[in-house]
Amino acid sequence: MAANLARIIEQLKLERDILRDGGYGRSAAAPWKATTLFRDSVTCLNFGEPVKKRPCKECLLWEWVPEGHRGEDIPCHFIPLNESGDTIMSLERQGDREKAEHVLLGWLETTLHQLEEQERHGEPEPSGS
Repeated sequence: MAANLARIIEQLKLERDILRDGGYGRSAAAPWKATTLFRDSVTCLNFGEPVKKRPCKECLLWEWVPEGHRGEDIPCHFIPLNESGDTIMSLERQGDREKAEHVLLGWLETTLHQLEEQERHGEPEPSGS
């Protein structure tokens, strides 16, 4: 169990670092391309795959996906990211990518803090915090 918690923390830190370093698809060496938060990240099980090959239920983010949205095409886009209930899906519908990345970064920071506390105290794995 502790190994899985450490793996979740490692992946979420990677995701956080991607956002902190300028976000998805931005690079001085390559032109910017439209991307989808979480789906086009190296933390996604299907990263770089033109067709989803692995089921989302195998993803480390699965624990945070609300039960009613687990059948969605990109279920992680329905994870509540703040107290207002914003999700990647709702924020992308607003068309404000900067806000979406900012809210996601806040969720990652909060979630990482909670998981690191759990790890320090030897608590069980997350259950959709």
